[in-house]
This record gives sequence, structure tokens and C-alpha cells, in this order.
Amino acid sequence: MYKQWQTEVVLNANYRMEENLRMIKICLEKLSDKVIWQKPNESTNSIGNLILHLCGNITQYGISSIQGTEDNRNRNEEFMTLSGLDKDELFQKLVSTVEKAKFVFNSATNDELIKKRSVQGFEFSGIGNIIHVVEHLSYHTGQIALWTKILINSDLGFYDGIDLNVKNE
Repeated sequence: MYKQWQTEVVLNANYRMEENLRMIKICLEKLSDKVIWQKPNESTNSIGNLILHLCGNITQYGISSIQGTEDNRNRNEEFMTLSGLDKDELFQKLVSTVEKAKFVFNSATNDELIKKRSVQGFEFSGIGNIIHVVEHLSYHTGQIALWTKILINSDLGFYDGIDLNVKNE
């Protein structure tokens, strides 16, 4: 049985992943399929590469590790791909991956959430892997947002209609 704090961690992780999907969708809607695979320079990645990378990372840390299934990730391929999927296909792939991760998080037992396992040579509990998935998704969502702002020279409107200056109660 879950402890209350574990339930709260999973609920908040799911919320944050959905928020990141919402922001990535806004970015993709403002861009053409052509620019999805453009790189700002040779030291950076395209939005397409970042989405493929997110799918690989979420699968490795959030799905296969917690479920204890085989890790089939080919990380290098995520960055070597130069085209092949349009923005809608990329987004659906990411949505599907996040939905699978949320299912795994929601289905994980207390033992699976606290069990330590090794991923990419790092050792984390299931909760540690969940936190990694959320922070990694957020990090690359920020990169996608920045690259989108540079490409369109406009605010993205993530929080249109919300007063972000409201003080805590």
C-alpha cells in the first residue's frame, strides 16, 4: 500500500509531465515541420532530436527501469536522426511515452518505488527515477521553448490569462 507522500509524489510528477506536454505542444503548433529538425548550431540539438531523446530517457528511467523490463534504448540514435517524423508524429510519440510512464508510476508498488536500481550507471530508487524523468523532461522543455522563441521572435503565451504576480496566501 502506498504511503501518502508516495501518492503525492506520483500525482505531482504526473501533473508536471502533463504541463511539459502542454508547453511542447504550444511550441510545435507555432513551428513548421521544416524547422523541427533544424539545429541552432553544431553543439546543440534540433527539437526533433530533443523529443526523440526525451522518449528514450523516459522509457529507460521511467518505464523499463521501474517495471524491470529490458532496456532497449539506443541513445546515440536519438541524436543522429536528422528527419523522418513530422511534428505531429513526434508529439504523439512523446505523448504515448509519457502516458506509459504515468501508467507505470501509478501502478508501481511501494517496494518498486523504494527499490534501488542502476540506470546509465547511476543508482536511484523508483522515486528517484520518477524525479529524474520529471526534471529531465522539464529541462528539455525549456530548451524547446527557448529555441521556439528564437525562431518565431515571440512570447509563447504559456500562461496567458493567469496572473503570475499573485502572492502566496
